[in-house]
Amino acid sequence: MPRYLISFDDGAMTFPVAELPAEAEAAHQVVQAAKHAGVWVFGGGLLSQRASVVATDGTVSAGPYPEPKAVIGGFSIVDVPAREDALAWAARLAGACRCAQEVREIMPDPHV
Repeated sequence: MPRYLISFDDGAMTFPVAELPAEAEAAHQVVQAAKHAGVWVFGGGLLSQRASVVATDGTVSAGPYPEPKAVIGGFSIVDVPAREDALAWAARLAGACRCAQEVREIMPDPHV
């Protein structure tokens, strides 16, 4: 089955901090439903920080770092039969997280 990356931008959740526990519980309920449905692969939130840039020769750049237009704030990976199913899970996550979700199909690797 195809796998899809469902993600949202860092800073997209603009509700008051006091509402974070309720949002987290709603998001965890969607994750549990995805696990129960057998479509959950992996996911999580990302800490707000600059990414390290590693060159093709393995050296780590000390900067300057380009200012990104958008940074992923959190993501989920689901393994579903069709794009429509990924969009349905994204809709559930959007409601729980109170922010828009981006859906992209992950390129299959024939060697895995």
